[in-house]
Amino acid sequence: MSTQENILKVRLDAPAHGGHCVGRHEGRVVFVRHGIPGELVSVAVRDDGEKARFWRGDVVEVHEPAESRVTHFWPQADALAAAARGVLPVGGAEFGHIALEAQREIKSQIFIEQMQRLSGLDAAELGFTGVRAPAGESEDALGWRTRTAFAVDSKGRLAMSPFRSNELIPVQEMPLAHPQINELKLWELPLAGISRIEVAAGSGENPGALVLFIEDGTIAGAAGRAAKRLPEGTSAAALTQVPGSLTDGRGALTRLRGRTWLAESVAGMDYRVTGEGFWQIHRLAPEALVARVMAQLEPGYGARIADLYAGAGLFSAPLAAAVGDDGMVLSIEGAPGTSKDALKNLREHKQAVIVQGRVEKVLGAQLRERNTTLDAIVLDPPRTGAGKQVVSAMGKSGAKKISYVSCDPASFARDSADLLRAGYRLDAVEVLDLYPHTHHMETVGLFVRH
Repeated sequence: MSTQENILKVRLDAPAHGGHCVGRHEGRVVFVRHGIPGELVSVAVRDDGEKARFWRGDVVEVHEPAESRVTHFWPQADALAAAARGVLPVGGAEFGHIALEAQREIKSQIFIEQMQRLSGLDAAELGFTGVRAPAGESEDALGWRTRTAFAVDSKGRLAMSPFRSNELIPVQEMPLAHPQINELKLWELPLAGISRIEVAAGSGENPGALVLFIEDGTIAGAAGRAAKRLPEGTSAAALTQVPGSLTDGRGALTRLRGRTWLAESVAGMDYRVTGEGFWQIHRLAPEALVARVMAQLEPGYGARIADLYAGAGLFSAPLAAAVGDDGMVLSIEGAPGTSKDALKNLREHKQAVIVQGRVEKVLGAQLRERNTTLDAIVLDPPRTGAGKQVVSAMGKSGAKKISYVSCDPASFARDSADLLRAGYRLDAVEVLDLYPHTHHMETVGLFVRH
């Protein structure tokens, strides 16, 4: 924790992208976490060098609380409780001190500001009326994460890190995690020799859970010993770093018990997702996003559609079913292991073309090779967005519609500006609160060619 001379009293102003509020001290901007706009707070300042363009800090005391401030549901992520113990709060629930409706209002303000500043678009003119919870969300918005990761500290305890820190804080139950994950009681396992754990809960028939142990190489067989203590019916695998392996460049995947993949079911379609493969983490996200993408693109029989950053084929499968045997779905994914999952998930759809590679290199080459153009595109890029090269390739594809699924409003806004320059207009946009109690949000935008 910071020493006393690094504690500042500031009035918090507007929310900023990334989970902060803006504060000012003697003309210096301070990005403050764990506060609410309008509050008067004491902030423990970090990154506070004299030459720094701005400072960062965490709220350690609230002098004038906002009406929307509530007791944090997770003491280890509560900045005030952590400060009282002389430690940092763990990351992953930085909005847990804010009432849910107020969280969504703050996210709405951030989305509007990012769109205006980075794309020049007025979100209200596009029909944006605010960040909304997905249908079926629980009243407290807990237990939604079907995928989560933990570290292991030097004493072999399950742990998580604070924001922008390498410190490890021991944890037990993670309130945002799906109940299936907490029921595993990973904190009771012998974890010496494990550096990291990734765990997922499935949604298909007899879904169960899959635990991936990443070994640090110091203790032989560490993952196997931990796996034996898991509840009956839980699958487990070990990841050992091997240069040149085919598991998304991360290491060799070894089955320890059960399967190395999880069954997922979305809108009547079944998928398998192997080990560390990407899948939407909110329990309601896959179905909610598929419904919106299909409604935006309205794929007809015989249509030619590309699914970029396609993952295991969440969107590719329903699109392939819709375009039928005379259509084409070009499913492009960069990660080798996840692309293999797409091959299995789409094996019954001969009209699906699965290609592993970088989107900016593969999209144009595939269309030229097949001497064809596209009717539509769906893309769900990483947090950094698609970028100018991919936007350029989409613009040359012939696609009249683009359904863009984004987990970051800043990269969505930047790509929106590039798509406007490429001849598209943003016809509709919706933002879903698929990351409650965090600053993240999910945007689905429909771009239409002029």
